[in-house]
Amino acid sequence: MDKLCKYHKYRELRPVPLKHTANINSVRYTTKVKSCEPSEVSILNQKNKKEKIKGYEVVLEDTILFPEGGGQPDDRGTINDIPVLKISRRGADAVHFVSTEIPAGTDVNLEVDWARRFDHMQQHTGQHLITTVAESMFGFPTTSWNLGEKISSIELDTPKITEEQITVLEDAVNERIRDRIPVTPVLYHDKDDPKLAEARCRGLPDDHEGPVRVLSIEGLDNTLCCGTHVSNLAHLQLIKLLGLEKGKKNKSNLLFVAGERVRQYLGRSYQVEKSLMTILKGPLEEQEDLADKAVKASKSAQKAVLSLLRDLALLEAYKFKTNPDKETVLVLHRKEGDNEFMNKIVNEINDKSVTCLLTVGDEKGAGLFLLSGEDSVIQELGPKVAELLEGKGSCSRGPYQGKCNKLSHKTKAEKLVREYIAGIKSEL
Repeated sequence: MDKLCKYHKYRELRPVPLKHTANINSVRYTTKVKSCEPSEVSILNQKNKKEKIKGYEVVLEDTILFPEGGGQPDDRGTINDIPVLKISRRGADAVHFVSTEIPAGTDVNLEVDWARRFDHMQQHTGQHLITTVAESMFGFPTTSWNLGEKISSIELDTPKITEEQITVLEDAVNERIRDRIPVTPVLYHDKDDPKLAEARCRGLPDDHEGPVRVLSIEGLDNTLCCGTHVSNLAHLQLIKLLGLEKGKKNKSNLLFVAGERVRQYLGRSYQVEKSLMTILKGPLEEQEDLADKAVKASKSAQKAVLSLLRDLALLEAYKFKTNPDKETVLVLHRKEGDNEFMNKIVNEINDKSVTCLLTVGDEKGAGLFLLSGEDSVIQELGPKVAELLEGKGSCSRGPYQGKCNKLSHKTKAEKLVREYIAGIKSEL
């Protein structure tokens, strides 16, 4: 089911026995640079946004660094202590992107980020195990999978999976882990080998060259796969199925964590549990009921606030209309208000000869604005007010209103409106 690549050293790299993995930080390998060409790639920065970076594409005689493929993200590591920022596949070559030139012919030392590598190995082998057991027990074939940063998912070709089936599946995969079943890669000479018909596969990539690699879980599964895997199911330690999400086209996404991620997930969950005990003022067993009561209380409070805001809007309109010295311009800001609050004031005043500039939200941050009055005033001043407040707005047979980012500029907007209205009066 996975796309294949033609590599050698990285694909045969096996983990050491489980009891020793805690002290492993990297794996090293010596090779030589075949080519080094200037290039530019897009990578995710710390803000999770794509950023273009200039550097070099390095192809080596051989590599232990895995390029992205088969649903598995690429490795991280170094070439002569230079960080490898991205690894992609081009035909039979693994292309390493680095920021510093490494001339062709240079002898280099590779180093794998073993923590990342072993995590990917655990999640990928875990996916193979869940996939084969889910299909053999329930007839749910896997159509794709995603190795996420914290949680992975398997897309199963079924619209529904019961809680009982999830429990049975979780028990079954963890029983296989306790059985310490060997996991072994097997190489076939080429894609025409008749024995490949016995392996589970969605097809080879169009640019595949050379030997074909099959991952064998002894007595359970044989699957075409180019990814990195543990050498025994015991190295998975534990698999936890976290539940379902609705997938595309009547499919279901099964969420899971394997190996070290189970411990990390448990740690995060415990910290959340401790925080909720403080916030909800109750033990774990009562948190669901306490949270339900808190949500209901919050909704009730929100309704009360909305009711009070409506009453306040009516009061503000009445206060303006009954003021014997009222102006033809009303400027008002209310931090706790909303669109309904502003429109309620305008509708209650119900006088286009009055120009209203209303704003709601944090005075030092973002919020909402509304400008009402004569049509000519709205058309002329609306876009200018929006620009001053660093926002966007529109009008459709009514006030000009929208969102803004700089409510701190509302005094400038007020000055603009008052000067414009004063100018109109002076011309009359």
